[in-house]
Amino acid sequence: MGINFYTKRNLKLFCISLIAPIALFEFSTINKPIKAEKNLIAASDKDIFLYRQMGASYLCIASKAEVDFKKGLGIASATFANVIIGKHGGVIKELGNEKLDEKRLYNAGTFQIVGSALNICPESIPKNIKNDYEKRFKELVNKNKK
Repeated sequence: MGINFYTKRNLKLFCISLIAPIALFEFSTINKPIKAEKNLIAASDKDIFLYRQMGASYLCIASKAEVDFKKGLGIASATFANVIIGKHGGVIKELGNEKLDEKRLYNAGTFQIVGSALNICPESIPKNIKNDYEKRFKELVNKNKK
C-alpha cells in the first residue's frame, strides 16, 4: 500500500516546519556573546587565599608522591594563573583594575604557593627554594617599609 501523495506532502511540510525554527535558532545564537565573558569580577583576597592554598596543597601532595618539585610547583603556579585569568579576567581587587598578564600571575602564584607550602609541609620544600623565598620576602618587607 505505500504512502499516498497527500501524506508525503504533509510529511514534507511537517519536517520543514520542524527544521526551519531549529535552523533559525542556531543561526541566531552563533553571534551572541557569552555572558560569562562579561561578568568577570576581580579576585578578592578570599579568592586569592583559596587559590594559593589549593596550589600549596597540590605542591605538598606532589612532593610526597615524589614528583619533581619544580614540575609540581610549575603546575600549581600555572593553575593559579589560569584560574585568575579564566574566572577573574586577570584582575585582582587589591591591585585595582589593572589586568595582569599570565607571566606576572604565574610568578606571583609561585611566590605565594611556596610561602603557604612552607606553613603546610615545610619538610617538602627544598632548602634552596626556602632560602630564596625568605630572601625575597625580606626584600619585599624592606621595600614596603620605605
